[in-house]
Amino acid sequence: MKTVWTNTLAWAGAAAAALALAVAAPSESTVMGKLPSLTAKRLDQRTLMLPAGLPSDRTLALVAFEKGHRNDIDSWIQGLQLHQNPGINWLRMPVLEDPGHAQGRSAIENRLLARYTSDGDRARMLPVFTDRAAFIRATGLNSPHAAYALVLNRNGDVLARVEGQFDQDKAEALRETLFSREF
Repeated sequence: MKTVWTNTLAWAGAAAAALALAVAAPSESTVMGKLPSLTAKRLDQRTLMLPAGLPSDRTLALVAFEKGHRNDIDSWIQGLQLHQNPGINWLRMPVLEDPGHAQGRSAIENRLLARYTSDGDRARMLPVFTDRAAFIRATGLNSPHAAYALVLNRNGDVLARVEGQFDQDKAEALRETLFSREF
C-alpha cells in the first residue's frame, strides 16, 4: 500500500512540476525581445509613439549604436534595395544615449540633419534617445558593438533579428518574416 501512494505522489509531483514549467516558460516575444515603449521624433519632425506608431505591422528597423555602424546599415539598404522596394516598410534607427537635456538632443539632431538632407532620408531616420543598455536588454540584442536588422510588429515584438552586414542568407530569413502572416 505504501508503494502505491509513493508512486501516486511521485506522478502527481512530476505532473505539477511539468505544469509549472509550462506556465513559467518564456514566450517567443520574451525570448526574441521586445521594443520598449518610447516616444521618438523622426528627422522630418514627425513624432512616433513606439511601438504602436511603426509604419506597418511588419517594419524593418536598421539599428545602429555607433557611427561605425553606418556602413553595415548602408549594406542592408543597398542589399535589400530598400529605396526601390515599396513592399518593405523600414526605418533607420540610431540608438543614442540620452544626454538628458533638450540642448544635447538638439545638437545631435542637427548633426544628423546636416548628414541626411533628402526628405526621404529624413522620413526614415528615427533617432532614439534612451538608455542604450536598457534598450539592448529589452530587445534581446547582444551588444552595442554591432548593427542589427530587426523585424518588429506594432506590439513591439522582435520577430526576427540579424547582426552585422548584409548577407543573402540573413536577408532571406528577414524577408520570410517580413512577408509571413504566422505571427
